Amino acid sequence: MQTRHLVDPVRYRHMTGAELREAFLVEDLFAPDEVRLLHWEAERTIIGSAVPAARPLALPNPPEIKAASFGERREIGIVNVGGAGTVSVDGQSHALDHRDVLYVGRGSREITFASAQSAAPALFYFVSHPAHASHETTLATQSGAQTIPIGDTAHASERVLRRHIHEKGVRSCQLVMGVTDIKAGSVWNTLPPHTHVRRTEIYLYFDLAEAERVVHLMGPPEETRHLVVKNLQAILSPPWSIHFGAGSSRYAFVWSMGGENQEFEDMQVLRLDQLR
Repeated sequence: MQTRHLVDPVRYRHMTGAELREAFLVEDLFAPDEVRLLHWEAERTIIGSAVPAARPLALPNPPEIKAASFGERREIGIVNVGGAGTVSVDGQSHALDHRDVLYVGRGSREITFASAQSAAPALFYFVSHPAHASHETTLATQSGAQTIPIGDTAHASERVLRRHIHEKGVRSCQLVMGVTDIKAGSVWNTLPPHTHVRRTEIYLYFDLAEAERVVHLMGPPEETRHLVVKNLQAILSPPWSIHFGAGSSRYAFVWSMGGENQEFEDMQVLRLDQLR
């Protein structure tokens, strides 16, 4: 499990492009027949992937968390961004189609990932936070998510917001998770830009064609930088950084948050003329 350390807004201002990518962009997250883990110090978050192509894969228990199992003191949100597959939690199997989400509550002991077809493997992406309360392991299908059309054509920002793990959906301790789809002909992933000073956020960009890219804007509003992101890459976004970006074609992203509250609308909205 690799570790990413925190970066404050002062150090951020002196970082090169390569240093920004090393700190905030997760480039090689998915690999066939591997489970990959990354620990980010913000909220003691762990993100990871499992691609069970030729064989099922078990979620390891990294020694850094010093627990009897990965899920002993953690909750996990799992999204399938590939072919159909299953996630088994302590012997109970859950089928996940493309874009389905599984919430795994604190206290799980054994988690195994498998694909329905090796030729079209599942691509399981997951985010985990420490949990101080236990909630039921629950499947949240794409069709069952709270679905909200947002944006408009005038601002090239038409998109569909799907909330899976949240206060009025699948309950969790601190994890909030969902998927946003950008409609064809639109580019912006959020309007207006905003920050979340009481929560960290992570974005996994997916369903982006191989030759296309997303330009992800980050940093304090008065001093923004950009990261060029391709398919199946993730951004680690600290509370002081904005979320704002545009793609060269349609795409989707998994968003997840952890921190002091679970209120989706708790954000600091910015006008475009505040960005520099």
